[in-house]
Amino acid sequence: MDVSDKIEVPVTLGEGATLPKYQTAGAAGMDLCCSESFELQPLERRMVSTGVRIAVPPGYEAQVRPRSGLAHRHGISMVNSPGTIDSDYRGEIRVILINLGDKTVQFNHGERIGQLVLCPVAHAMLKVVDELDETQRGHGGFGSTGK
Repeated sequence: MDVSDKIEVPVTLGEGATLPKYQTAGAAGMDLCCSESFELQPLERRMVSTGVRIAVPPGYEAQVRPRSGLAHRHGISMVNSPGTIDSDYRGEIRVILINLGDKTVQFNHGERIGQLVLCPVAHAMLKVVDELDETQRGHGGFGSTGK
């Protein structure tokens, strides 16, 4: 990635917070870490603190996504995936985790719990029309295009 491709994002760190970071040069997301230790029981969901606050630049959003390793090893996911951080939000990033596995999972302070991805956004100008154009797919949804 060229330096000109990077977007500066102001960040503040609360007590116990870890600065999000990319683990590899090709990573799309920065790892978000929890700023607390906790256990997550099977089928329990919990809003987890990161202690991180960011100022997303106008024209962008930050998405918080689950980590595939936690999903594969323990059945841990996010309830609202992806979570969206708007450019005008200045509060703490918190992650709503859920344990879809059958065992209690222990999380330690500083453990990676999610990924933070910066994405460009476009605002739509909705235009009311009498009808929409036809497509081959038409009204089909929810599996209508096959397996």
